[in-house]
Amino acid sequence: MSPAPATPSSAQHVAEQALEIVWWLNGARLLSLALDSLLLPRRWRKQRLFQDVFGAVIFLAAVVAALAFVLDLPIRGVVATSGALAIILGLAIQSTLSDVFAGIVINTTEPYQVGDWVSIDGVEGKVLEMNWRATNLLTGQGNVVIVPNAVAAKAKISNNNRPPALHGVSVVLEISPEARPRSVLGALDNALAAIRGVLPTPAPYAQVKTASVNSIQYEITAYVDDMAKKLPVSNELYDLCYRHLAAAGIDLYPLGGAGPARQSIGSKERLLRCVDLFVALEDSEIRDLAAHLTRQELERDQVLVTADATSNTLSIVESGVLSVTAEESYGHIEVTRLGPGDAVGEAGLLAGLPAKVQITALTRSTVYQLQKDDLTPILKKNPEVATRMCRMLSRQQATLGKLSTEVQKSPAAEQSAFQWLLEQVRKLHSLTF
Repeated sequence: MSPAPATPSSAQHVAEQALEIVWWLNGARLLSLALDSLLLPRRWRKQRLFQDVFGAVIFLAAVVAALAFVLDLPIRGVVATSGALAIILGLAIQSTLSDVFAGIVINTTEPYQVGDWVSIDGVEGKVLEMNWRATNLLTGQGNVVIVPNAVAAKAKISNNNRPPALHGVSVVLEISPEARPRSVLGALDNALAAIRGVLPTPAPYAQVKTASVNSIQYEITAYVDDMAKKLPVSNELYDLCYRHLAAAGIDLYPLGGAGPARQSIGSKERLLRCVDLFVALEDSEIRDLAAHLTRQELERDQVLVTADATSNTLSIVESGVLSVTAEESYGHIEVTRLGPGDAVGEAGLLAGLPAKVQITALTRSTVYQLQKDDLTPILKKNPEVATRMCRMLSRQQATLGKLSTEVQKSPAAEQSAFQWLLEQVRKLHSLTF
């Protein structure tokens, strides 16, 4: 606390002064660490800004004290000189100082933290670091964007991590004004009922957003509990909206232009073409099968297929949403949901295998059904079609497993799933090949 005593050796005197200055600087370092660990809140310790600011203030005080006590300089003159220099320096680095003070405000109010996914001034990304000058964001393209604190303090900030388990997913579609809004909203509600992985509360909804002479804009909104689900749910929503709008007879074509010429193919034939099992059939065979399709209307919560029931019927969804549930040891679980163009019962139609699932209508639905006896004449007429169907069905092991349909191997001989299916088809349809 006192100046080093004068000694005959000037080198010794300078060394003693240097040791005292080092003592002050070490004390400043020790004090900054103590304040950091004892006084600063834990959440502030993750951010370098407060550590840097407090450290700078303490070291500045230590330097001034060392000048006064060690070098025995007049403190008033030093302070006056340093004040003038501070004014000049502040004018030179005023933009940097604005970033520092803006950073203090941001770190105090905490609109976001390290690890949050935010949108700042139109830039969306994950917060990597918050320092005295800027916030570093990692964008979805893998780039690091540096947003100055002064810009972030004035910009609109959207924090996708708050609340932590609620994230909105919005899809906007522009539909021709020729389509009745009630029909469009009904189809969009069915699309929302068909999607899985969204939160039941808040409930998803569809609404008319804007209307103009050329189009009506519809917005579909759902909520998920994880940021990672936003992209797959958004893509699935687009696909489901397309399918349910098409099932409602609402054609999608470029707005402001003429609609495409309608094809002569009927709705029944179009549904049959959606079934992978019938890809190998000729157009004439598709038309023959379409003539045998029977229409069935399902009310909400009506059961279409019961578990363990043996049915030789293929069901193709024309409109609405159906839920497929399986019984496990710990209870019933929903395996998947069916929408327009989806089919279930291929293994039952082709090989008479029972479905180990229950299918229930979630909304008012329409399905077309094809019986086994309607397919038998085509298989007898063209045995190669039966072979191709069995091969295709055997390749769908993952899908069949998802729907809990049993495709077993013969216990008498080690046969492949394809051979076993082919034998079942021969027995069920009385084929001789």
